[in-house]
Amino acid sequence: MALRKQLWYAAYTKSRAEKKVLQELQQMGIETYLPLQKRLKQWSDRRKWVEEPLLRCYIFVYIDMSDYFRVLNTRGVVRYITFEGKAVPIPEKQIDVLRKIVATEADVEVTVESFHPGDKVRVVSGPLHGLEGELVDFRGNRRVMVRFEQLGQHLLVSVPAGFLEQMR
Repeated sequence: MALRKQLWYAAYTKSRAEKKVLQELQQMGIETYLPLQKRLKQWSDRRKWVEEPLLRCYIFVYIDMSDYFRVLNTRGVVRYITFEGKAVPIPEKQIDVLRKIVATEADVEVTVESFHPGDKVRVVSGPLHGLEGELVDFRGNRRVMVRFEQLGQHLLVSVPAGFLEQMR
């Protein structure tokens, strides 16, 4: 009996439906990942820490092709992220980077802005050791940008310049 190959895929969800989709998929026994970030929200009468999706309207699923349509037919799932009509697998290395970033509770800003390519850098010290990306000056802070090409998203993470080395 051949083993089915499981891969990570990004599914696009309805707005603000990420956590509900996560629950439904988990109840179906599908391995999922929803990177969450704590943010301090300000209302007129109070302030409160809330967990919000790092990448709005995206959830990651670890499936083989037998679960493809089960995920797609889940309430709140709109579509997979595709290229030329086919769902694009997300490299496990990128999921690991997301997990590492979320675990460090680093100051992360997500943007869809397009930047000019900068120096390729690697984090050589600190909690994000091993992270690779592009160096970007953004709003006066030095940050590492990690591109997730398949998602059209970019993560900007503040890293002290002394923690970086240039890659060749």
